[in-house]
Amino acid sequence: MTDTFKTFESFDGQRLAWREMGEGRPVVLIHGYFSDAQTNWIKYGTAEKLVAAGFRVIMPDLRAHGDSARPHDPAAYPSDALAQDAEALIAHLGLTDYDLGGYSLGARTTVRVLARGIAPKPRRVVLSGLGDEGVTDTGRRTGFFRSVLTGFGSFVRGDREFMSQAFLKTTGGDPEALLGILDTFVDTPPEAVAMLDVPVLIVAGAEDDEVGSFIGLAEMLPDARFIEVPGNHMSAVTRPELGDAIVTFLTA
Repeated sequence: MTDTFKTFESFDGQRLAWREMGEGRPVVLIHGYFSDAQTNWIKYGTAEKLVAAGFRVIMPDLRAHGDSARPHDPAAYPSDALAQDAEALIAHLGLTDYDLGGYSLGARTTVRVLARGIAPKPRRVVLSGLGDEGVTDTGRRTGFFRSVLTGFGSFVRGDREFMSQAFLKTTGGDPEALLGILDTFVDTPPEAVAMLDVPVLIVAGAEDDEVGSFIGLAEMLPDARFIEVPGNHMSAVTRPELGDAIVTFLTA
């Protein structure tokens, strides 16, 4: 099944890309850091499962990722830039009755969209690969990513940065542009998370220990359920169980 590639102008004039598959109820899915829509949602079949269930799947490439603009100017990376990009896409498409979700950084971006309250509130929300620390302490892992990006190409098997470096090579990422993303992160405090009154699915790999507690995040939210799927933070997106869990939740 092929996807449609389109672009739009975001809040600050950056040209960003998104991909679409299917027809029906809109669901916006935002990929993780170093990834892109193709890798996160299309390659391993999650988008196709949603299309088969009757959804119009809208998958943006975050700024500095995939086919979106990759500016090197620090001014292109203000606080909450990714949430503002998501809001701009939702407005561009005129979405009012839709579902929203993401993986890892995409899930954190989803939380920021909800917390900011500017876009129309989605019917249901999927937070995959995101635990409590990934929401409330966004700076916890920035040192690691800064190391990967500033030393890109120098790491060898056995280094803790090696797997992230290898993944970034497969997606053709731009280390300088991706460094800017680290400056956009905004924490969402527990009291703000507790105000997000929308049904939420938290779904994550059983071996994922990189983003805090998934049960802890579920307990912060007023209406959340947690489902565990096989895999770790990098491999869970490749598992069919991830797509199955998302489809089941959004069609319930």
